[in-house]
Amino acid sequence: MFRKPAVPTVTNRSYVEGQSNGRLPSMGSKEPVREEKVVLKKKVTLLRGVSIIIGTIIGAGIFISPKGILENTGSVGMSLVVWTVCGILSLFGALCYAELGTCIKKSGGHYTYILEAFGPLPAFVRVWVELLVIRPAATAVISLAFGRHILEPLFMQCEIPDLAIKFITAVGITVVMVLNSMSVSWSARLQIFLTFCKLVAILIIIVPGVMQLIKGEIQHFKKAFEGTNTSVMGLPLAFYSGMYAYSGWFYLNFVTEEVENPEKNIPLAIGISMVTVTLGYVLTNIAYFTTISPEELLSSNAVAVTFAEQLMGRFSLAVPIFVALSCFGSMNGGIFAVSRMFYVASREGHLPEILSMIHVRKHTPLPAVIVLHPLTMIMLFTSELEDLLNFLSFARWLFIGLAVAGLIYLRYKCPDMPRPFKVPLFIPALFSFTCLFMAALSLGSDPLNTGIGFVITLTGVPAYYLFIVWDKKPKWFRKILVHILRSEGEVGAHSLNSYFLFSNK
Repeated sequence: MFRKPAVPTVTNRSYVEGQSNGRLPSMGSKEPVREEKVVLKKKVTLLRGVSIIIGTIIGAGIFISPKGILENTGSVGMSLVVWTVCGILSLFGALCYAELGTCIKKSGGHYTYILEAFGPLPAFVRVWVELLVIRPAATAVISLAFGRHILEPLFMQCEIPDLAIKFITAVGITVVMVLNSMSVSWSARLQIFLTFCKLVAILIIIVPGVMQLIKGEIQHFKKAFEGTNTSVMGLPLAFYSGMYAYSGWFYLNFVTEEVENPEKNIPLAIGISMVTVTLGYVLTNIAYFTTISPEELLSSNAVAVTFAEQLMGRFSLAVPIFVALSCFGSMNGGIFAVSRMFYVASREGHLPEILSMIHVRKHTPLPAVIVLHPLTMIMLFTSELEDLLNFLSFARWLFIGLAVAGLIYLRYKCPDMPRPFKVPLFIPALFSFTCLFMAALSLGSDPLNTGIGFVITLTGVPAYYLFIVWDKKPKWFRKILVHILRSEGEVGAHSLNSYFLFSNK
């Protein structure tokens, strides 16, 4: 079941790299069992790293409803300024994670950095709320967008049945999880292809927009700042929408142990990805405004489709397909990355031991991937997903801010730690303040839902003492835990060992 957490360290090399030992002899062989490392292979190249970041940042939002910023700024000019500034702030956060990822060469992202800086309790709370609510809900939301848009060309003249959307969504989730369970290489290749599709879709919007500018279609840029919202909450809420649109820059740090030459490739992948996404987002919005008025953009249910219908005629039918592929890429990248957080948390003793097992032949953390499947299906068919994400949006920014604050703390706690990549101290200070501001803003703008999310997050504290600290659990309590795990689709460790040939550390 749960194990006593290991003492965090940033200097023990074998522990940092998450090595596991053990090999099963072949059937009928008299050869003795030899010790051999079974680890997640380093298969994430620079190109694959870039595809993970870009592929998870760019979802459906930029194509369907990039209007949260315009609603809260009130003008075209200020909305473009906010898109740009949010891109720069997100780059600052990503650079902080580049430093953390090159000096702490462990997978796990936020969880690992909080564990190293502040200890096991806040780290456990982070992975607790991620596993139970945030990741299943986020996966279900982006998957529903995939299901809706992949069916849209088949239901042009009528409403798409909800049951059909959920069925296709369930199939999509299952396909992604099976793929991530079977092969790191194939899931990474698929991510590269889907990222390429996303960038092609953005270029399909940007290029006609540039041609419109050349033709002199600048009527919506005249008096660009007229009508700017100067209310106390307007601009902060616009920044909140913008920062959410750029979220996903941290996912490469979830797979640090699998990155080739992380000292070089993590900073490079982050820099390339953030510049590409920022330019893509800003230019896409400029392209929209060459053809669509601010009022049309705010009233449209699918901005990219409205834009394409005005400039490209029947080619606009291809837009839903590109949006569906974009959503599928976000699903694939998110599951690929977050499963490594659960794998590392299990290795640290914060989640059931089975989640730290690796498939001997395929070298994938299969249990850490498939544990999300039943939870996501429950969310898909039973929950108000948008409400759940609203409840817990503050938790995301709070823990990211805490991880970046940990960078500052580690500068003083471990001044001699090797840091192949180092950012100026004002960058983590500014970004951690931004994250705390975002968390406070969510509390101020929606205190009821945020308060519910805060309570959900705090359930991790008693869970930590119940499952991790309490050593002498009675037998009846252990039996209940085993029953719960098996009822959620888990199977016993012995049957997994014999069927899948797993090995743990």
